[in-house]
Amino acid sequence: MGDPRGFLNIKRVEAGYRPVEERVNDYREVEIFLSDEERRLQASRCMDCGVPFCHWGCPIGNIMPEWQDLIFKGDWHGAYRILKSTNNFPEFTGRVCPAPCEASCVLSINSEPVTIRQNELSVIEKAFELGYVKPEPPSFRTGKKVAIVGSGPAGLAAADLLNKKGHLVTVFEAADAIGGYLRFGIPDFKLDKKIIDRRLDILKAEGIEFKTSIRVGKDISSNELIKNFDALLLAIGSRVPRDLKINGRELKGVYFAMEYLEQQNRIISGQSISERSLISPMGKRIVVIGGGDTGSDCVGNANRQGAKSITQIEIMPEPPLRRTEDEPWPLWPKLKKTSSSHEEGCERLWNIKTLEFIGEKGILKGIRTIKVKWEKDPSGNMIASDIPGTEEIIPADIVLLSMGFVHPEYDGPVYDFDLSLDNRGNIAIDNNYMTSKKGVFSAGDSVRGASLVVWAIHQGREAALHIDSYLSNGVI
Repeated sequence: MGDPRGFLNIKRVEAGYRPVEERVNDYREVEIFLSDEERRLQASRCMDCGVPFCHWGCPIGNIMPEWQDLIFKGDWHGAYRILKSTNNFPEFTGRVCPAPCEASCVLSINSEPVTIRQNELSVIEKAFELGYVKPEPPSFRTGKKVAIVGSGPAGLAAADLLNKKGHLVTVFEAADAIGGYLRFGIPDFKLDKKIIDRRLDILKAEGIEFKTSIRVGKDISSNELIKNFDALLLAIGSRVPRDLKINGRELKGVYFAMEYLEQQNRIISGQSISERSLISPMGKRIVVIGGGDTGSDCVGNANRQGAKSITQIEIMPEPPLRRTEDEPWPLWPKLKKTSSSHEEGCERLWNIKTLEFIGEKGILKGIRTIKVKWEKDPSGNMIASDIPGTEEIIPADIVLLSMGFVHPEYDGPVYDFDLSLDNRGNIAIDNNYMTSKKGVFSAGDSVRGASLVVWAIHQGREAALHIDSYLSNGVI
């Protein structure tokens, strides 16, 4: 520990964002960077705990205290070496991870955890700046071939590790570009797509082959992959969105959030969208149904596109600002999150249930809602009940459904291999990440359900280790 009293003498300082009046006029990343000296001071706040609960909170087990100490000492190369030993893509997690490690930081007891996520981002960006991140192709090849279906964080993490083990890795992606929801779901103001391309250039130089616009089960058969590759990893994500099947769902103006986000990301990349298909919030009243990160991303996009008004509604109660007794440290607390997008302008409503979409001549005009209250039933489960007399009409020209995802798409390998599913409809795997089909593995949201980028990286890494054992020994 470089400064034993750092956590006492230095206050937590977050890097913050560019001014609202500036950032709503562009799609450049909103978060700014502290100076190297200020970052050193923030790293000095790490207590190097005897039992570092940040490790426990981090799905990939980042070794936080060690690289915090090296940041303080100005050893960026050493910090990078330790960081990359557990995390394939710190430039992704450093931008979009909600930092469960910080919730478990001992200093979080006083709500002043170390700025671990921002420190991590500083390490990887400094490593790129100083030339530490460069292609490192494997020194030998095993001759074994692995096909990975899906190029999100789980697929990319697995591809990286399996390639480093010397296997020949080919990644198949149904979309026309690599990255999954990193590319098509997360807005550029949170994750500039040049960051993805920068990493892809390295992965390609290390020998990984990427094939886009290929839907397995349609453009290439699932059985053909089994025939031509020694192992197959399905990292296809959880792509089926949760719908709201109420009266008026067919009205023009009701869209899934990912339809909208992907379209805008494609526009930012330079692609053109037909006028007929364009979802344009300019001068319109926008309602986002769902209070999570995807809903927040919709808010940020709509702000930049000149929406007349933006309302985000959530059926659950408004979360607390601080931990409650039900979620003590070091557990992850469900707290009210105000994102950079919310700061740019948005009305947020809780305990609101949508009853009906209202329209005229097939065009959306508003939604009919009612307030609910939540109470525990005899079994301890929280149950919502309508509050009489609280019905309201919220005017809306566009409604974006952002209520999460239910399970992976079944068309393709899931049906072709007749894979077993768990009770939530996700792909079932054993302790070695193998599905019910021998030689076919799965990881990420297709197994866990829609979750965090850092969990996808963790599962991709774990699956890669089991696939390597399967290829090397014939057993796991």
